[in-house]
Order: sequence, then structure tokens, then C-alpha cells
Amino acid sequence: METMIRKMTAIAIIGFIAFAFQHVNAQTYQSSAAKVTIKGTSTLHDWDMTSSSGAVKATFTVSNDQVTDINALSFNVSAESLKSSKSGLDKNAYKALKTGTHKQITFTMTSGKVTPGSGGNFKVSVTGNLTIAGTAKATTIQGTGVYNPADKSISVKGSTRFNMTEYKVTPPTVMMGTIKTGDSITIDYNVKLTP
Repeated sequence: METMIRKMTAIAIIGFIAFAFQHVNAQTYQSSAAKVTIKGTSTLHDWDMTSSSGAVKATFTVSNDQVTDINALSFNVSAESLKSSKSGLDKNAYKALKTGTHKQITFTMTSGKVTPGSGGNFKVSVTGNLTIAGTAKATTIQGTGVYNPADKSISVKGSTRFNMTEYKVTPPTVMMGTIKTGDSITIDYNVKLTP
């Protein structure tokens, strides 16, 4: 009986150590300066709006200077922090985005996968709820990243494309409707995350 108790205790200790080891490298990274650029088209010319104040919080698993998993990710950016070179475009975009009542564009991950590469490089794919103008939709975002062992930072960049009307956003118009923006937009993002 005593031998059995010792064996069970040893198994429990080994299990605890294994569990702790699996999670010891999972760490939270964050940034309040993620760069986000929305690109679109119009009947006159292409346009873009950029913000460099996106807030990102993510939990990655890092082993031997290589990102091996993503456990959590959340992102938000103030819709009115997005700026173009045309104040008229900005005003109409904010109206379309309903920023009076929906001030933030947010994303919350529900599942994610990391595919490690070489030299600290990796690919990441995350699925979650993207909320724009108060409408949330399940969206998958893909990107490429690199782990920098010198400062233990993780840099990730990528893009995703969809139609504004999927989020009940009416493509903005200017000059009394004579210039119309296209429905399809591309969102590029670039962020450096630190522990």
C-alpha cells in the first residue's frame, strides 16, 4: 500500500511538473501602437486611412526562441483615430462607421494556429469576432511573424479583405454622391509586441 501511495505521489508530481513546463513559456505580449491601414477604391481615385494607435494584447507560447502557439488575442482601435489626407473623406467615413455610437473597431480571437518556420519566423492564422460599426462577424485573419530573441519581441504583419456591407456599413460618398467608394476594402496591419 505504501509503495502504491509513493507511485501515485510520484506520478502526480511528474504530471504537475509536465503541466507547469508546458505553460511556463506562455506569455502575454502587448502593444498600444499597432499600425492599421484601411485601403479602398472610389470612382475618382484609391484612398487609404491609417491609425498607429491600435491596442493589441496576445498570449503566445515561445520555446527555444520560436513561437509555437497562440493562446489568446484581442485588438481594438478607435475608429476616429483612422485618418486620411482628406478631412471630407474622414468625416464621411466616420458617419458610415457610426462612430457616434460605435467608437471602437475590435477583434477577439476564438481559435488560432501557429506554423513555426526557421530563424524565429512563423505563420499565424486566427479566427475570431471582428466588430465594425456595431456588427460582429466571425473572421479569419492571417499573418507572418518573427520572434526577436534580443529583446524578446514578436513582430506580426498581414492583411485581410472583405466588403463593408458585410458589416452593414454603407460605402461612403462625397460631393453629394458624385464620388462613390467601392464596397471592397483591405485592412493591412503591422505590430511589434513586447512582453
